[in-house]
Amino acid sequence: MAGSRSLTRRTGPPLRRRAQPAALVLLAAAVAFCGWSGWASWQARADPRAAYAAERDRVLEAGRRHLTVLNTMDSAGAGLARWQDATTGPLREELAAGRERARQAVEQAGTTARASVIEAAVTALDQEGGDAQIIAAVEIEVTRPGRAASVERKRFQAGLARTGAGWKLKSFTAIPAVGE
Repeated sequence: MAGSRSLTRRTGPPLRRRAQPAALVLLAAAVAFCGWSGWASWQARADPRAAYAAERDRVLEAGRRHLTVLNTMDSAGAGLARWQDATTGPLREELAAGRERARQAVEQAGTTARASVIEAAVTALDQEGGDAQIIAAVEIEVTRPGRAASVERKRFQAGLARTGAGWKLKSFTAIPAVGE
């Protein structure tokens, strides 16, 4: 067969044999990444600074929420029950003892107040003892019958205690502005 070309197949390793080294490298990289991720996650959970920061964030969030509650009131006195839920210890007892008197005063005045915490910071936190202190700037919109709404800005220092239901206010003090 002169002039005919012979078709020959190239021979070489099958695709499966060529892919094995690459697959092994990828598998080793995946195992190494999983091991590193697990170790890093364990380290983050075991880091006392991370636990402290998380607890500080919980204190700050609870303090902001509870200070808003204690500075908000409608003319029907409905906010008084929320005051009880936001507090603990002697402050809760004091609010409970004066609840009826406060309800009557609010109803007679017809005043409403809606508060929002503008800024707040944790100033002290004892994780083991379950005790914390915060400071906050609060803006309160006050509406009185027959008058235009007014806005008051106040500063507060509050103590919080950890309870079975989370962090609650145990003390609450207005901080006078400089020069007052």
